[in-house]
Amino acid sequence: MARLIAITGGIGSGKSIVAQLLRVMGYEVYDCDSRAKELMASSPELRRDLIAAFGADVYTDGGLNRPYLAARVFADVAALAHLNSIVHPAVVADIKRCRSTTKPHRGLLFVETAVLRESGVERLVDGVIVVTAPTELRIARVMSRNGATREQVEARIAAQGDFLFPDSREIVNDEHHALIPQLRELLNHYTC
Repeated sequence: MARLIAITGGIGSGKSIVAQLLRVMGYEVYDCDSRAKELMASSPELRRDLIAAFGADVYTDGGLNRPYLAARVFADVAALAHLNSIVHPAVVADIKRCRSTTKPHRGLLFVETAVLRESGVERLVDGVIVVTAPTELRIARVMSRNGATREQVEARIAAQGDFLFPDSREIVNDEHHALIPQLRELLNHYTC
């Protein structure tokens, strides 16, 4: 079975860049955010549970009604927690399935997630890579990428908390440190 290594970090840190580099290097990376969206769109069990929790309007003829669901959960902490209690276990089960069926490159499978602790994925992983970047650079990246205001990005950063984990390894994505040498060093660590 593949060793499972998490890639995590705050918004704008560059988790997706690191994940993409790993894919280019031949590694499989499970993207929790994308898979959660796919599962909510395709899983009959999730569909049933989401309709029971949030009403029939959560799905339309076109599939998952994302604007409706977002409006319901992002203004209500309890509703967001309820959504996560439905979706996170489905993602964890999907990761387990992927881990058991994947033929890993050099014995490693990576999982990209911003909510490692909250999702329960932390209990599955054999190692954690935390991608970091200076706060100002993260703010600039997210404002540029999402069209968000500085205040919106600062609020998201504050809500995420810290990403410190025991025995985690760090990749600095500050546009001054080359990513590939850092990745190679970490890959050597995890494959030894």
